[in-house]
Amino acid sequence: MPPSTIGVVGAGQMGNGIAHVAAAAGLSVVLADVEDRFLDRARGAIDKNLDREVTKGRRTAAEKSATLERISTTTDLERLSGVDLVIEAIVEEEEAKTALFRRLDSVCPPGTIFASNTSSISITRLAAATKRADRFIGMHFMNPVPVMDLVEVIRGIATSDETARAVEELARKIGKTPISCNDSPGFVSNRVLMPMVNEAIEALREGVGTREAIDAIMKLGMNHPMGPLTLADFIGLDTCLSILRVLQQGFGDPRYRPSPLLVKMVDAGWLGRKTGKGFYEYPPAPVRS
Repeated sequence: MPPSTIGVVGAGQMGNGIAHVAAAAGLSVVLADVEDRFLDRARGAIDKNLDREVTKGRRTAAEKSATLERISTTTDLERLSGVDLVIEAIVEEEEAKTALFRRLDSVCPPGTIFASNTSSISITRLAAATKRADRFIGMHFMNPVPVMDLVEVIRGIATSDETARAVEELARKIGKTPISCNDSPGFVSNRVLMPMVNEAIEALREGVGTREAIDAIMKLGMNHPMGPLTLADFIGLDTCLSILRVLQQGFGDPRYRPSPLLVKMVDAGWLGRKTGKGFYEYPPAPVRS
């Protein structure tokens, strides 16, 4: 039986998207973060995305209101003690995730399932920070969560069949397609995707083509909906760099070495859409009066 109440820790783009789809599917959601301002921003984003669904006829105004009512917010992790499953969606840093799961392990009952939305970090290592490795799993949602169908379900070495079944059922309940894989650096999605993105960055650094040319060639020639440099900006260049470093360390293979241009841009704080500048420029949206 899939969980009926979930906690989501991390109210950024991924976390608020997970809360959105879970609440829209009828689940009660507790969305947690360290400051109220992050939670307020998340509520605003969810409200805006639901409005878009109403405009497109995918949801009624009444369904939007009911979805928002199912989401409560908190800065107190103790509020997660009553949920069936907790999904972590914080920064892609292993130490931060490990510290969070240690804290959650002391807050939540032994039966609560823990899931990480990590895009590359070992599920087995994260699970080892808890006393429930059999009830620990990876749920890697794709961005933007309300739009993308896939949830990459990653089993750690100790993940039980029961946990995997419950999480796969949950993914289907919230309208996603779960695809399972085993624990390995980058899993399947980013082990395949990030070397391509990195190679596109290297092609730009070497002057093989302009940013527009590289993106257009991949869109028109490979039928990709988004060019790799545009995609990197969308994901966040810091996240791309973190994933590549996990791949490089995990496999010890120089083919995963991050492009020096990517490293330099992250050092400069040019992280893509979220900072207004990456491989492209993103001026702030005009303020409505």
